[in-house]
This record gives sequence, structure tokens and C-alpha cells, in this order.
Amino acid sequence: MTLRAGVAGAGAMGRNHARVFSLLEGVELAAVYDQDKKRAEAVAAEFGGVAMDSLDEFAQIVDAATVAVPTIAHRSVGCELMEKGVHVLMEKPIADTLDDAKALIETAQEHGRILQVGHIERFNPVMRELEDRLSEPRFIEAHRLSPFPNRSIDIGVVLDLMIHDLEIILHLVRSPIKSVDAVGVAVMTAREDIANARIRFENGCVANVTASRISPERMRKIRVFQGDCYLSLDYQEQSAGMYRMGEAGVEKVEVNVEKDEPLKRELASFIESARKGHAPVVSGQQGAAALDLALDITNRITQGFQQEKA
Repeated sequence: MTLRAGVAGAGAMGRNHARVFSLLEGVELAAVYDQDKKRAEAVAAEFGGVAMDSLDEFAQIVDAATVAVPTIAHRSVGCELMEKGVHVLMEKPIADTLDDAKALIETAQEHGRILQVGHIERFNPVMRELEDRLSEPRFIEAHRLSPFPNRSIDIGVVLDLMIHDLEIILHLVRSPIKSVDAVGVAVMTAREDIANARIRFENGCVANVTASRISPERMRKIRVFQGDCYLSLDYQEQSAGMYRMGEAGVEKVEVNVEKDEPLKRELASFIESARKGHAPVVSGQQGAAALDLALDITNRITQGFQQEKA
């Protein structure tokens, strides 16, 4: 059965989702919607589907849709689509407030719709290597650096970039948080553009997370240490290494990663959940948990800004 897919929000992210939907087997890119219809028309002309005049018309001809509108509009757009029977892949963060996240989750439950949150690194091939080898993480170190994006400047780097690593860390550790320390600096915008957080979990694991969106280079790396070894992963290069103690000291064990496009894997998984009613890999509840932690970190950084000005 062909599933009709759509994209709400025809910016750079929405365009990329439209591209991948147009390539998936058993999927028809049926519609594109944006408040700026010319942008929707451009995406539809490139990848297929029809540019719709309204969200209501859009909802009538799609079964599942990516929502890639500004974060502040996630609740209104996502809830309207699910109320009208559309399964939703909500780009991260799930929302800009926990109340909005809760409304999205409750709407999905009430109307029996799939709500998946777009934490794309969960679909990076290196994640499987990490999950297969991980037993009890004790220390996690994550770095996510990027040149200034000229987008998403309505939110700080924690909600823009760091939240990817926060969601992964919560997924890996699966223990209540004991304490959080955070610092950040505003450089290019009024919000934090560089941030660091240290998260302590009740099971003893500690995570140190750094994010910057004013770096001259791109970096997407995570290292996870446990009792018998540590694993080093590069999301960008889709490469991984495992290090363990041997007779000659620390030895590297090569890890072969079968490379693939994370977005293709993410959208294929979403379509499968929508088609069969399976729980999504990243649920609304998981997206909300990552948002909760990200907001806590953001608030601590904001308090630091206010103290500096006092």
C-alpha cells in the first residue's frame, strides 16, 4: 500500500525531507505546505507533490507528514494535523515548552496517531555499534560543533544542537538525573552560542556535553567509557573505534560501520511506524524528556547571564 507523505515547512530542513520522501519505496510525496507558497511550490516542483494553500487542505491529502516549521509553531501545526488523522514526524526539539510538548503527546494518544520526534542521530549507523557494545556507561563525553548556521537563531545552541546529544545520553544511561551544572556564552546572538553541561545521574554515570555553533569546523563526536572498555564514535564520519586493555596496554579494536544516510533511515522508520502502528524509535515522551533537560540547562545558563549583568 502506497502511503501519502507530506512536508509542512519548506525551508532547508523541509526540503531535505521532501527529497528523501520522494526516494522511499511505497511512499508518494503528495503535498508540500508553507505559509510562503512560493517556497512550497519550489520544493514541489523539484521533488513532486502539490503545493497546498492551507494546512487544512494539506491534511486532507496526506497520511503522514514531517513538521519542519519554526519551533514556536510545533504545537499548533502538529496538533491540527494529528486531529485531522495525520501521523507526524516532528522535527526536534519537540516544542519550545513542556506544556506544548505535553499537548502534542496527548493529542497523538487521543487520536491514535504516531508522533515521532526528529532526533536524527538515533538513526546514525554508528548508534547501533554503540548500543550493541554498551552495557553500563560510567562516563560520557560529547562534542557537537558547527559554524554559525544563520538559522534557528530564535533558540540557543542547547535547543539547536546540544539536544541531540542529550537525547542520546538519556537513551543510553536510563537513570534519573541527580544534578546538572551548566555554563554558556552569547557571542553572535542574544542567546547562548557556546554551552557546556555536566550531568550526574543517580546510578553514578557522569556526562560532559559541549556544543558550539560558532566553530570554524564541524564536529559530531561522542565517547562512552565503561568498566571494560571505551567506545569513540564520530557521527559525521560514521566511524567508530573500541579500546580495551590488553597484554600490551590499551588496544584498539576496529569497528566496521555500514554507512547510510541517517535521514533516510529516520523517515523509513517513521513510515513503517505509520503504516503498521508500531511505536516510533523516538517517541513524543522521549522527545519531551530531552526537551526538559535542555530547558533546565538553558535556564541555568540564562540565570548565569543575569547574575553577570547584576
